[in-house]
Amino acid sequence: MSNRRHFGSVRKLSSGRWQASYWHLGRRHIAPVTFAFKGDAHAYLSTVEAEVRKGLWIDPQGARLPFSDWADAWTATTVDLRPSSRVRDLGYLQRYLLPHFGAAALGDIDHMAVRTFVSELSGTGLAPSTVTKAAQLLAKLMRSAVQAGLLPVSPCDGVKLPRIERTEMRFLTTTEVDALAAAMDVRYRAVVLLAAYGGLRAGELFGLRAKRVDVLHRRVSIAETIVDVGGHLHFGPPKTRAGHRIVPLPRVAAEPLGEHLATFARKPEDLVFTAPEGGPVALNVWRRRFWVPALEAAGLGHLRPHDLRHTAVALWIAAGAHPKEVAVRAGHTSVSFTLDRYGHLFPGSEEVLNDSLDSLVQTARESSERDSRARSRAKQGDCQVPVPL
Repeated sequence: MSNRRHFGSVRKLSSGRWQASYWHLGRRHIAPVTFAFKGDAHAYLSTVEAEVRKGLWIDPQGARLPFSDWADAWTATTVDLRPSSRVRDLGYLQRYLLPHFGAAALGDIDHMAVRTFVSELSGTGLAPSTVTKAAQLLAKLMRSAVQAGLLPVSPCDGVKLPRIERTEMRFLTTTEVDALAAAMDVRYRAVVLLAAYGGLRAGELFGLRAKRVDVLHRRVSIAETIVDVGGHLHFGPPKTRAGHRIVPLPRVAAEPLGEHLATFARKPEDLVFTAPEGGPVALNVWRRRFWVPALEAAGLGHLRPHDLRHTAVALWIAAGAHPKEVAVRAGHTSVSFTLDRYGHLFPGSEEVLNDSLDSLVQTARESSERDSRARSRAKQGDCQVPVPL
């Protein structure tokens, strides 16, 4: 007879159903459901015992934690977000996640509940990118719940998100860039040229300090950016490691930048571009006050400041830049991103490939024909009848 001690215990309730409970980590845990049969209660305990032995046990009380409480805890303990990212995530929490899941227990949010959430958000007419970002934030919270031992797996795993159609990029010609620069307020003409030929982002342009500009060697060092978070301007490092870079400049951008520094910047710590009243530039205000009027004066219609960065990449490629060089100048995280985003702009790749294929096939055919003629001549030689002497 086995002396093995059973894990946990079961008891019959007045309702006739069976309740399973067990002790673990100094506390008694009661199964979240009751069972119609005693054997089912023991089977539940056997499953829990196996999870404990394998280190896979999850505290059932954790799964009963309301989603809103976990969202508060996650927000309070997440320290690796930039100010703009934190404001963005809080906005998605308040607008989309908490109204849908706030009162639900973590353990009640299953795979189907997440699919329903994505489907309902999509049905409201929200842009696919917005739905995707909301779902990705939910996935981050649920993965953290798994890591904290509150859930065994994330219910977001495997959920399909809406397809995001990439918007067509707009590129300016060099003539259009010149027209825009000429129409821009003199204080910001170098902004247009730095963006269109150097590929700097708006936050990099308006966070650039005089000490980061090397006019002699025609280059700028990107080590700081500025972002507008809820009307408050924040300086910080570039978002990625690749964003820290030295950008070489053509004369068409370097010389106007040098002239601008001689006129407006006085000390190494001075911002290269400032608001007319002094202090850092708020992008939204600058766009309304200077960008839009310059576009209208140049006759360019709708254009985003970021389209100047796209223009720079297109011009680099047209000038013969290698994808690796484009990625480094632009501060892309990888060459694959550059090729995925701008690969269609690299000139001649289709023609070069097609010409190579044609040459390969032609060479093979000529070789085959030579071999065929050689075999034919050899066969004719074997068939000739010797003439008697």
